[in-house]
Amino acid sequence: MKELQRDILQCIGNTSLVPLRNIVPRNGARILLKLENENPTGSMKDRMALAMIEAAEADGRLKAGGSVVEYTAGSTGVSLSLVCAVKGYPLHIVSSDAFAQEKLNHMKTLGARLQILHSESGSMTEKLTKDMMEAAGIIAGKTGGFLTDQMNNKDSIAAYHKMAEEIWTQADGHVDGFVQGVGTAGSIRGNAEGLRRHNKQIKIVAVEPSESPVLSGGQPGAHKIDGIGAGFVVPLWRKDIADQIERVSTDDATAMALRLAREEGLFGGTSTGGNVVAALRLAEQLRPDATVVTIMCDTGMKYLSKL
Repeated sequence: MKELQRDILQCIGNTSLVPLRNIVPRNGARILLKLENENPTGSMKDRMALAMIEAAEADGRLKAGGSVVEYTAGSTGVSLSLVCAVKGYPLHIVSSDAFAQEKLNHMKTLGARLQILHSESGSMTEKLTKDMMEAAGIIAGKTGGFLTDQMNNKDSIAAYHKMAEEIWTQADGHVDGFVQGVGTAGSIRGNAEGLRRHNKQIKIVAVEPSESPVLSGGQPGAHKIDGIGAGFVVPLWRKDIADQIERVSTDDATAMALRLAREEGLFGGTSTGGNVVAALRLAEQLRPDATVVTIMCDTGMKYLSKL
């Protein structure tokens, strides 16, 4: 029986780790999925949102009576909306019609004030990302609000060190590979650092949209995998984070998200689908008794209008 919690923020983290039973590599290796949909808003971003706000409170960047500003594809915005609602900070969000309407509605329901930028054909592009960042900076300048600035905020990394410790413990130390898509790069960086503290030989694989493969040296382009693929090399990214980078198309990520729902009962979004596509590729490269861990980034309920 779980103990009584002080508030909903105490329910962030300590999510389940489960094996895939039907969608498995041909060589018999094991793929484990970290169910971040179990967090209060159904997203791994709850971890980073809480970490960014608490760090700013601790060092005085965010004071009582202050407000918060962020640009977001949705999940970080929803998570910040939750944290700010609990802590009593007004929140200004810059997002776009490129992202799932469910996320925009969720932010509004939690009390955030939204500015929505128009996108090109409903796709994520480098220009859209940078336009959102600029708009958020203007709002922060006008309101005096604290700009969490997720693309540049290193406070998020510590949140994923904690996730890595959970993974290591839940897998009984049997982790040979870790796979994660790159949005801000905070998650893959934090998990990679945390897991390598236990085993420097763990193979880390980054996932990016094949339509916009900038981390692997390609050209930026438009894609529809929410939450990853900013269209430029994000500030928190470092080349030594990943041993290899896998390109996954929007179509393949979407198809895998649907397979996970229908064959495993695990309903995630396109970023989760992309993670599993790449995890299968990595598992095939490793020995049959290997274990690969990847992330169910959030619940597919956020993407019902897009899948």
